[in-house]
Amino acid sequence: MRADLGVFFPVLRAHLGGGAFPYVWVPEWHPGGHGLHVHFAVGRFIKQSVIKRAWGRGFVSIKQLNDLPVGSGTLDQARLAARYLSKYVTKSFADADRPAGLHRYEVAQGFQPKAVRLTGHSADHVLGQASAGFGAAPVLRWSSADLSDWRGAPAIWAQWA
Repeated sequence: MRADLGVFFPVLRAHLGGGAFPYVWVPEWHPGGHGLHVHFAVGRFIKQSVIKRAWGRGFVSIKQLNDLPVGSGTLDQARLAARYLSKYVTKSFADADRPAGLHRYEVAQGFQPKAVRLTGHSADHVLGQASAGFGAAPVLRWSSADLSDWRGAPAIWAQWA
């Protein structure tokens, strides 16, 4: 699948004029585990016929994510795409058959997210900084401190909408 996608995205780029564009893709096992398929998101509309021609390997289905209010900007659009793809990223964590060491998602070369390092005197302080950056509080939060049998280093996970 990775090799096929390594061919697909340059071919798609060529069909769209050759310029680089951001995209992210997430693999998902078909129900029943009989093979993989891929969900991917781009920051622009691409006709299904163009995707089919570039893919050339089988079934293609597209969905435009447009459940946003009038006046929404690119950040809102990116968050909607992230919400859509995150359900497939989290499914991958339960895959016992997933080869070790592979990423849960991939992004276009040159468009990798930049790391932002936050420091503080407490988890709440750091989460407050992150919330200020995102402009909202996390919608979900998990802490290893809530588990009496946690054996690893302290860990906190948060998700913003």
